[in-house]
Amino acid sequence: MELEFLFLYILGCLYTSCSARDIIWAINAGGTFHTDEHGIQYIEDPLKIGTPSDYGKTLTIGRVSRGDAILYQTERYHTNSFSYEVQILKDGDYVLVMKFCEVYFTASRQKVFNVVLNDQHLVVKDLDIFDKVGMGRAHDEIIPFTILNGKLVVVNEASTFDNVLKITFVKTLYDNPKINAMYILRGSLDEVPRLPPLHTDIPAAAVVNEDDSASQEGGRDRSAGGASERSKFSKRSGPIAEDPYAHSDGNYAWPIFCTIVAFLPIVFCLCKM
Repeated sequence: MELEFLFLYILGCLYTSCSARDIIWAINAGGTFHTDEHGIQYIEDPLKIGTPSDYGKTLTIGRVSRGDAILYQTERYHTNSFSYEVQILKDGDYVLVMKFCEVYFTASRQKVFNVVLNDQHLVVKDLDIFDKVGMGRAHDEIIPFTILNGKLVVVNEASTFDNVLKITFVKTLYDNPKINAMYILRGSLDEVPRLPPLHTDIPAAAVVNEDDSASQEGGRDRSAGGASERSKFSKRSGPIAEDPYAHSDGNYAWPIFCTIVAFLPIVFCLCKM
């Protein structure tokens, strides 16, 4: 009886912990519906602008459980700035949590972009995901804000608010802006689940899944051609110039040899004349 009571008590605590978070909006960018380990329910990405991609499925994502890795494997990117709009009707304190993961680039200063709220509040400047955490590791940007009496207040800066929060991912000179997943919580920063610390002893390069280790280059070819055996969304994060030597075997001696052989009879005839 005591064990049964203890079990019910633990279930009650877990339910209270999950239900206590007032999530007003959550999306899995470029992906489908998902409920994470904290009970947050992410809807399928409704946006039609830009490109959805699940190229990140070729990687094992660090700093996150295997069950929630999908939130960092799918994404939406665009060759220009793009926005999501969320209706917020109640005054109060809120937190915007944006989830990112670099799934393609292997160096800093390859993808850099900004995030702006309602065209006025620059909340994330020059975000370089690889520079923050490396490749294939989860990274969250957490932005608290307040809605009060028709005003949006972010870091003591206020602007007129008409019940719609516009979240814009702003393109810079370095590749394309993107987002993997995000949600808005009505409450305080203390209620936001945090990622584990970034361990410096882990290599920066992400680990490739064993199933995909022999076909990562093939994944690039499928994404570049728009066809995929895994998913219609298998596209990398932005157009990259194709390597003109990617399909070359590097054997240049054979054409030169053939040319020399072809000219030998001509040289021989000229010498006899």
